[in-house]
Amino acid sequence: MVTETLAKFAVAALPSEGARAMMRLSLFDWAVCGIAGRNEPVSRIVREMVRAEAGAPQSTLFCDSTRAPARAAALSNGATSHALDFDDTHFGPIAHPSVAIIPAALAVAEREGADGGRFLDACLIGAEVAIRLGEWLGRSHYDAGFHMTATAGTFGATAAVGRILKLDAHRMAHALSIAATRASGLKSQFGTMGKPYHAGLAAAAGVEAATLGAAGIISRPDGIECAQGFADTHAAERNADAFDELGEDWRFDHITHKFHACCHGTHATVEALTGMAPRLAGQTIDTVTLRVHPSWLKVCNIETPETGLAAKFSLRLCAAMALDGQETADLATFSDEACKRPRLIELRDKVRVEGDDSLSVSATHVAVSVASGSTFEAVHDLQTPLPMPDRATKLRGKARALLGDPIFGPIWKTITTQEKPHLPAFIRCVGGQFPAQVAASG
Repeated sequence: MVTETLAKFAVAALPSEGARAMMRLSLFDWAVCGIAGRNEPVSRIVREMVRAEAGAPQSTLFCDSTRAPARAAALSNGATSHALDFDDTHFGPIAHPSVAIIPAALAVAEREGADGGRFLDACLIGAEVAIRLGEWLGRSHYDAGFHMTATAGTFGATAAVGRILKLDAHRMAHALSIAATRASGLKSQFGTMGKPYHAGLAAAAGVEAATLGAAGIISRPDGIECAQGFADTHAAERNADAFDELGEDWRFDHITHKFHACCHGTHATVEALTGMAPRLAGQTIDTVTLRVHPSWLKVCNIETPETGLAAKFSLRLCAAMALDGQETADLATFSDEACKRPRLIELRDKVRVEGDDSLSVSATHVAVSVASGSTFEAVHDLQTPLPMPDRATKLRGKARALLGDPIFGPIWKTITTQEKPHLPAFIRCVGGQFPAQVAASG
């Protein structure tokens, strides 16, 4: 029974130190992305709705003196942390775990006065539930049009909050079953504000489902796998190996962090073309052929984007930016103006995108033909292992570029310099308590 298996895991699992170390990096990256995305339109709109509704001052909002009910804070912070689409990804289910799980766990940890160790483990367990369930739901669920961050993420957020609330396995199963009737999110929203809003929906639904489960609400205890349950109605593949070594092998260890400010499905292409730059120097490009896993054709293949947000979901334009030497780690690169730039349009229109199911979802093959008659080829796979010290260095570099030292430094310190994260200090950072001169300029 899937619901029972996940409930027992969420209640009793003891994370490995390696998995905890990876989650520390994702906590840091999540906070950086949320603070950097605080002024995006979707962030402002959702935050203003939450502020207008007011309510019990339980939990902190990104860079705002207002405190809100935990469920509302999770909604706002989830949408804000995914607003830039610069957060981590897991290619097992093709989902963004942190933006759904961490906002829910943080809001309730603050409400309940939990310590940093309990919070860290809850985030990790919630992310593992989202990943494992996402892998069980499989490609059929994703290809049917469901957004894994929103659907599997709701179950992960529920498990994380349930862990903080110290639910037993019986209550956790009911909470997960409530989540089965709340989880939602459609890929048709990609390239719009609807996509980051999905992360907020998942986080808020997780707070709601776990809180109701703790209060004693009764639901189907097998709501994920029962007849007419979540799996039946949401095109689940039911992959048998999704729960192998659950609690021993932490699949969160295979999380990938973003170092380009666009959809993760474009990153292998950007890396491959950037690495090819020395070979293309001085050449006139005739055609560019990108081969990617077919799943990406319905995710990040907007052929002629007209906005900076849509540009992040355009393999053709991202390829053009890489070929033109644009700094794709810079948020400003993905602008409405860039979509109209003649040089980028010229390069974009030389790019052809093809699906190739022999490639993994994290890999791409690029072939660039030039006027001299030569063709240059490259393959890049995002899941090539990146040593932890190198990953940490790259994440600090990303944070420095997005926020500057006075802001990112304190966040890094609260997460990494003690045995467990210093949760009150981390919450203060999320709330925007930075040096006055930095806050005034931001």
